Amino acid sequence: CNLQPKDAAKMPESAWKLLFYTLSWSYGIYLLFFTDYPFFYDPPSVFYDWKKGMDVPTDIAIAYLLQCSFYGHSIYATAYMDTWRKDSVVMLLHHVVTLTLIAFSYAFRDGEGCRGAGGCAGWKLHWVSRLPRDPHGPLNPPCSLCPGRFWFRLYWFPLKVLYATCYSSLQLVPNIPFYFFFNALLLVLTLMNIYWFLYIVLFVAKVLMGQMQEVNDVREYDVEDSKKT
Repeated sequence: CNLQPKDAAKMPESAWKLLFYTLSWSYGIYLLFFTDYPFFYDPPSVFYDWKKGMDVPTDIAIAYLLQCSFYGHSIYATAYMDTWRKDSVVMLLHHVVTLTLIAFSYAFRDGEGCRGAGGCAGWKLHWVSRLPRDPHGPLNPPCSLCPGRFWFRLYWFPLKVLYATCYSSLQLVPNIPFYFFFNALLLVLTLMNIYWFLYIVLFVAKVLMGQMQEVNDVREYDVEDSKKT
């Protein structure tokens, strides 16, 4: 494809993420809009008729399995396989927080069956916004500017997921187990979303001020910085 060496080195990472996010995005859309689950249109519904020991439906359990396996791999891949970027440390933290949320949400479904079954809606919002963003590197960095990044992660995620878990959960299920643990991790994810959105703002600012002659991922190290690293 006549790629530069640095882009050719990133191609396996980009191609893998494009493949995975296409499949996971499609499955997330199916769960949110083509099943009877009302999580997207009525997020507090995950806490309706809550009772201890509720089972996780098979189709959502499959989503948990996909996410756990992917983020478990991503921790290793970010540290040892992928191109190291300015946000790689934050990316590692993101994968650890996400994997912890997924694993504990499933493991404690006996105490929070409804959240274990419905908390998946939050990951769907992230999945839906990932396809335009994550195939970075040689597969098109400008995709980071997709409005879906803001719409899904900085608008719908707080509006729907955080509202349901922080407010509605206490209204519908007083003294719900692990309230502060799960919501603290969700808030950490929200802060990370803001952090990455600032990279997009920085990119736009550089383009508008003429500081960038060609489209580059602002998370990448400059050539001189890479040599120092």
